[in-house]
Amino acid sequence: MPAAQSYPSPRIMGRLRLASQGLVGGGFPTVPDAVRWMTAMQAQDLGHALWAVGQRVPGSHASDIRAALDAGTVVRSWPMRGTLHLLAPEDLRWILGITSHRLMNMVAGRHRELAITQDDISHCRDIAWKTAEILKATEGAHGATREQLFQAFEEAGQITKAQRGIHLLGSLCQRAWLVQGPMAAPTGKAGVQQLFVPFEEWIPESRELDREEGIAELLFRYLRSHGPATVKDFSWWSQIPLTEARTALKSVQDRLIEMPYAGTSYWLSPEAAALLDDGVPGSRSVLALPGFDEFLLGYQDRSLVLALEYAGQVVPGKNGVFKRIIVSGGEVVGTWARTVSGKSIGVAPEPFAGQLGPASGRSFQAQGRAYLEFMAG
Repeated sequence: MPAAQSYPSPRIMGRLRLASQGLVGGGFPTVPDAVRWMTAMQAQDLGHALWAVGQRVPGSHASDIRAALDAGTVVRSWPMRGTLHLLAPEDLRWILGITSHRLMNMVAGRHRELAITQDDISHCRDIAWKTAEILKATEGAHGATREQLFQAFEEAGQITKAQRGIHLLGSLCQRAWLVQGPMAAPTGKAGVQQLFVPFEEWIPESRELDREEGIAELLFRYLRSHGPATVKDFSWWSQIPLTEARTALKSVQDRLIEMPYAGTSYWLSPEAAALLDDGVPGSRSVLALPGFDEFLLGYQDRSLVLALEYAGQVVPGKNGVFKRIIVSGGEVVGTWARTVSGKSIGVAPEPFAGQLGPASGRSFQAQGRAYLEFMAG
């Protein structure tokens, strides 16, 4: 009788993911290095996204990520799932080339409701480019705010109410005609807005990959940075059809390690797999990760690191809004919150069961201090 298959524990699988994502084991030297390795980091909430990068770049501050956005060494756009992500600038165009068509098909019905035609989108492209050109010449601005573009659209007869303006802007970004550029001046909304810039002006050099090559590249980089993960995880994350993802796996699997786990094939980089022999780091690590962090959100199946009975405490009401999470030894053990009392800002743990132990509690408080220092810097 053959010996029973020996699997790593879920906590070890979680710690391998921490290592693959640069959350344990030293992280990355610079902000662009971290974002490029992760390929795409969910970033619809910019404050959370700043800390997601900060957790992967030791010694960094929120101002470093904002500076990268201002310099264009990191960009923020809608490459997949209709959600904002942080990416390396040279990756955005080719990723859009393999993801935008499906997203445009998904919103086609809504565009019909809003009376948005292809001619309208082309018209708004011309308006946006002209507006950016005028602002640069008259004010030295490196782009236009959403409000400035909406005003220009309205003046040209393009209605922006009832989400029509948002859909027009999104369509321009999906077609790589506009991209979010530097941070807008911190007026009104605490500096969380970015200016919209003509794509070619902000990203003059892009990689060129055809669909087949691009899907293989995206799959390889996802499994390298998120592994151990499955092809189904990738298909959900990227919205690439599963049949195409499985085809792409055949061309990259020789650069990856297959790890059977509970009847499913998980894939990870050789470097991450080697940790199983050398010792997977992070057994005593306690991390205060932001909401929407790729460690949890970046997988279709999150049960390896988050027990199903606690999933509702991370995403209450299944409304798509992820709370900040506490990760101990590769497992999500609670959530945490930013607290404000008068002029005092702090953090408070919200463990799923009981209280954090003394050592874990001290580690969490150290993480809380690091978070506050990061956001203030």
